[in-house]
Amino acid sequence: MKHIAPDPPGIVRNDVAAIQELYAKHVVPSYARFDLALSHGAGSYVYDVSGKRYLDLGGGIAVCCLGHANPEITEALITQSRKLVHVSNLYYNEPQGRLAKAIVTALAPGKVFFCNSGAEADEGLYKLARKFGHDEGRFEIITAFNSFHGRTLAGISATGQEKVKKGFEPMVQGFRHVPFNDLDAVREAISPATIAVLIEGIQGEGGVTAATPEYLLGLRKLCDERKMLLLMDAVQCGHFRTGRFQSFQRILEGVAGGESFLPDGLSMAKSLGGGFPMSAFWVREKYQDLLGPGTHGTTFGGTPLACAVAAKVMDVIQRDKLADNARAVGEFIKSELQRLAGKFPNVITAVRGLGLLIGFEIASNIPAFAAGDRAASIQFVNRLHEAGALGIPAGNTVIRILPPLNLSRREAEEGIQIIASLVSKLAA
Repeated sequence: MKHIAPDPPGIVRNDVAAIQELYAKHVVPSYARFDLALSHGAGSYVYDVSGKRYLDLGGGIAVCCLGHANPEITEALITQSRKLVHVSNLYYNEPQGRLAKAIVTALAPGKVFFCNSGAEADEGLYKLARKFGHDEGRFEIITAFNSFHGRTLAGISATGQEKVKKGFEPMVQGFRHVPFNDLDAVREAISPATIAVLIEGIQGEGGVTAATPEYLLGLRKLCDERKMLLLMDAVQCGHFRTGRFQSFQRILEGVAGGESFLPDGLSMAKSLGGGFPMSAFWVREKYQDLLGPGTHGTTFGGTPLACAVAAKVMDVIQRDKLADNARAVGEFIKSELQRLAGKFPNVITAVRGLGLLIGFEIASNIPAFAAGDRAASIQFVNRLHEAGALGIPAGNTVIRILPPLNLSRREAEEGIQIIASLVSKLAA
């Protein structure tokens, strides 16, 4: 596995303060940022402006699936940029067609629309559902509590978390939320206006909670009976992260009826571009032409540059069997975290996940965090930073592990050692 060696750190003055001042003066303060200023990365590691190295167990929130400064991504960018970067979707370009074919081949017959972010991909699914139900006056979409579907107005309306909605009311009409993994709740929520159900295979932002096989199969049957669409948001849990191309494929492995399960539409982003911003949604064959000319569009979706990079990412994942690596290394991390939970139950209270989408829940009353005014998850991640690793908080008490799919066993062991040392100190 080849990685570009990191450049030596530059001369450090008070670079963090200078960078923070730039943000304070010129960047909209919509993020509560950690007190780190990163300068470069190599493989599974990133470096801050002082030269300190961190094992990246967050992967840019499940984005950098081949790590940082991956030479094959760099080469794909350079090669394609010398040919064609952007031409608009008024014309055909070969990289887009080839990438669409690769996605359809990995998933199922249907067609793909390319866009730029997970929220935008989900917007496409909302429009697909509304188009499908328009002539009957059906437009309502049922989603789950603790779901996350992006930050657009429709995205926060679809999201089952009140905290993202505050200050932006009124919400976009047509969404209602029910408990996750509760088929009866979905059945009871269906109204004459309901046209679709939208769920994540694994709720990432909501705390790393997987759909059960019974829930997925039950939703498929229910949607068929009621002539509704079953839509899946695979932005975080998709693209081989669980050990299969899509999380529903992993969840339903070996389950009777699972081999024939398919949603009607599925959104994807994050790992799709390996760090290059792009997204897509797939529509199954039966509905693949529902969004005809003039019904949907985006200026930057499916550019030759983005598609060439995403195609290279998929090629590398398949060539290097990184889905298998995600299973093996993910199982090691999960089992080690479970061991720590058994040894220190006053710190780690639960471990969940599949492949390299893992969440561990920490106690909300850890004494070392009592004096702090921030959530336990934030305080835990700050201490991870001090110890030389990055993790991603989810809510007040869950830490997500979302590293590159090519994370090695040695790097996983290093990460576990860092986490174990921190947990041991917090338990003392």
